[in-house]
Amino acid sequence: MALHEQLRQLDGAKELRGFQTEPAQMRAAAPGKIGELRLGFSVRHGRSVLHDLYRMAPLLVQQALYWDEAMPELPICAIISVGGGILQGDRYKIDIRLEEGACAQVNTQSANRIHRMDANYASQHQTVTLAPNAYLEYLPDFTIPYRGSRFISQTDIVIAGDATLLYGEMLMTGRKHHHADERFGLDLLSMAVSVRRPDGRKLFAEKILIEKDDVTAGHAAVMKGFDAFASIMCITPPDAAARIKARCGTNFPADAPRAISGVSRLPNGAGLVLRAAGVESYDVRREVRRFWKAVREEVRGRTLPEEFLWR
Repeated sequence: MALHEQLRQLDGAKELRGFQTEPAQMRAAAPGKIGELRLGFSVRHGRSVLHDLYRMAPLLVQQALYWDEAMPELPICAIISVGGGILQGDRYKIDIRLEEGACAQVNTQSANRIHRMDANYASQHQTVTLAPNAYLEYLPDFTIPYRGSRFISQTDIVIAGDATLLYGEMLMTGRKHHHADERFGLDLLSMAVSVRRPDGRKLFAEKILIEKDDVTAGHAAVMKGFDAFASIMCITPPDAAARIKARCGTNFPADAPRAISGVSRLPNGAGLVLRAAGVESYDVRREVRRFWKAVREEVRGRTLPEEFLWR
């Protein structure tokens, strides 16, 4: 599907009806505000490589690196935003494809900051396609919605039955150390995911929607007492999912927990999902890393390297 058609589909989302005004500085989706990134991985001479790369600022990937000592065959790409964060009127398109038997990791250079907006909104459309026996770890860093920000994202995943995808979102409630009004001070945050097989069979879909002044976000059963959240999906064959589930139970300490988490089964035997909430980003990152480690060990027979000191 063409980029402009995908953007038009997002423009029609009902939650965006109140955010159609044009910015005073530069019109929405103007040149320089449309970022596009295409990454294609395949096996060449027995090694997974980044064989296809297209980039259009403000999105950038330089090259694939092989720095994971625990899985040296894994090409790793970091998505860089040269725009300093997401601004009003920005439109992003990311397309990631893995051919048969390929493996890769895609992450982001740093947290994804969604800046304050007084007109329009920002959007992102992602497509992720995995061929048979492919393996992808797509784990962006935290998304931080600033006060008054408006952001909508749609991720469409097509995955073969024997492939494995570890993908998800990590969110902050805002810049809580900057100002009290930053916590859930956003105007709109809409993040949807749909997953299907190559033959078109739908596995599941989900949507996280937070709108301005939604008091339920701070309820005890949602985010009361916590400011970081993660929803990480592991779409994998049922036998691997069973082994991972056996290792990752519920973490719900009784006394003043820094973080809580649990792993549930996805519909239609698609795999598992980790939900975690914590006081700070590093509390949630710890829960994600525990799940990530189990996934890699059970699916690929490799572990995770030691975490960087500055993380």
